[in-house]
This record gives sequence, C-alpha cells and structure tokens, in this order.
Amino acid sequence: MKLSEIKSKLRSLETIAFQLPNGTLVPNHFHVTEVGKITKNFIDCGGTVRSENVANFQLWEADDYDHRLHPEKLLSIIELSEKVLNIEDLEIEVEYQSDTIGKYGLDFDGTNFLLTSKLTDCLAKDKCGIPEQKPKLKFSDLQNDAPSCEPGSGCC
Repeated sequence: MKLSEIKSKLRSLETIAFQLPNGTLVPNHFHVTEVGKITKNFIDCGGTVRSENVANFQLWEADDYDHRLHPEKLLSIIELSEKVLNIEDLEIEVEYQSDTIGKYGLDFDGTNFLLTSKLTDCLAKDKCGIPEQKPKLKFSDLQNDAPSCEPGSGCC
C-alpha cells in the first residue's frame, strides 16, 4: 500500500485498527511513534548496486490505555512527514514489536489495515547459481501424454 492509498482510506474511517498476519489485532491503544522515509543502498549477491525507498510507520503499544489514535490525527502526521521530509508516494513498511522488531507490508480489507508478512529473497538468482524453480507436474497428466504400452503400440 502506498501513502496516497492509506491517506484516502483514513479520510473515510472513524477508527483505526491494525491486524497482524495471525488475525489478532494490535491493541487499540497503540501509537504511531514514527512516520519516515527509509533509504536502503546495498549490493546484492550478484554484485548489482541497488537502492530501495519505503515510507516507514512504527507502531508501539504504551501503558496509556486511554489513548486512541484517530484517523484524522494519523492523516495529519503523514501529511506533515511528507511535507517536512519530502516523502514521495512510497510503499509503506510497518515496524511492530513482537519477539523482535518485525517488518510488515500493509494492506486493507475494508475495515482493518492488515500487516502482511514480508519475505527475504535472492535478487541475483541468475548470478549466484540458484536454479529457477521447476514447474510441478502431476503424474496423472504425464501418463495421459505418454505412449501407450498396449499390444502393438511399439513400446516394448
């Protein structure tokens, strides 16, 4: 989800809820403690120089159980961050504390913002010897295309 998309959704919501990949909700007394831009400059395992930019939100739970972040407040924080930090319309990455700081993508199901799992990947499979995944075939499909071993078919 990009910044423009979350801003559009926030304008139509009365409350904000974030849902973890396991289906549980982030406690509703969470704070968004940071909105920023993260730039990652790196070299992949194939030697290609790469750069990645994301808008970053950090969610945090406090002992302030009376605090609720309202959509218009988060919208104003995002807009201020865009203006002051010159953040363009980037994909959003969300940080949230579990056993360690987890990084999530962001989606929306019409009610809740969904924290989506992110996975690591090799960006240079062609240069570091990782074979492409072979297509999985069903044995039953192979049998239908195979020559018949009926008498007179020539298979024996």
